[in-house]
Amino acid sequence: MSVLKRPIVTEKSQKLTTAGKFVFEVDMNANKIEIGKAVEKMYGVSVTDVNTVRQIGKKKSRMTRGRASSGLTSTFKKAIVTLKEGDLIDFYENL
Repeated sequence: MSVLKRPIVTEKSQKLTTAGKFVFEVDMNANKIEIGKAVEKMYGVSVTDVNTVRQIGKKKSRMTRGRASSGLTSTFKKAIVTLKEGDLIDFYENL
């Protein structure tokens, strides 16, 4: 299984791209060294820093036909990768 699962494209992560930072969902067992090497290999860029965050799943509930249905969202790990000055990742190049 790959270390990188998918890029996270949100308003907040798009603002970080102006500072040379990109956000990815990664495997829960991956460490910062593995994440940095995976980004360098996949996108051909130089990584200077990697920060990781475990996003804990939230409790969700909704009403369906008068009954409450509840559950949890998944817990996942995300990595904020800082690239060397001048490097860029274009997620939309193959669309």
